[in-house]
Amino acid sequence: MNIKIAIADDNTFLIHTVKEKLSFFDDLSFKFSGLNGSDLLVKLEENHNIDLILMDIDMPILNGIETTEIVKQKYPHIKIIMLTVFDNDENIFNSIKAGADGYLLKEINPKDLHKGILETINGGAAMNPSIA
Repeated sequence: MNIKIAIADDNTFLIHTVKEKLSFFDDLSFKFSGLNGSDLLVKLEENHNIDLILMDIDMPILNGIETTEIVKQKYPHIKIIMLTVFDNDENIFNSIKAGADGYLLKEINPKDLHKGILETINGGAAMNPSIA
């Protein structure tokens, strides 16, 4: 199984960090990243053969919650996990309302990120314990 992943984050350092975490696992392949929601949507137009998006919430131009809503309307097959530094109730609620499939904190270790991705792909919900 090869899970195709896109990342949306306005912080290139964080994109790099997440890519590094993904690289430990043979069943995950990183396809592309966007620096904000609209950047990501443009890239999805060209290639929506993606299984899962790791989505930052706090981005300029189009934030992760707005982007999630659009992606879910246009490409309902794509799973979305919000990756955030904030454990914020309102963000969690809005993300779930927008159709996010999971919610993890950015400092997650590679093993837990991998587990969360697999759970989400298999129809479960990845949730940070502190969030659930």
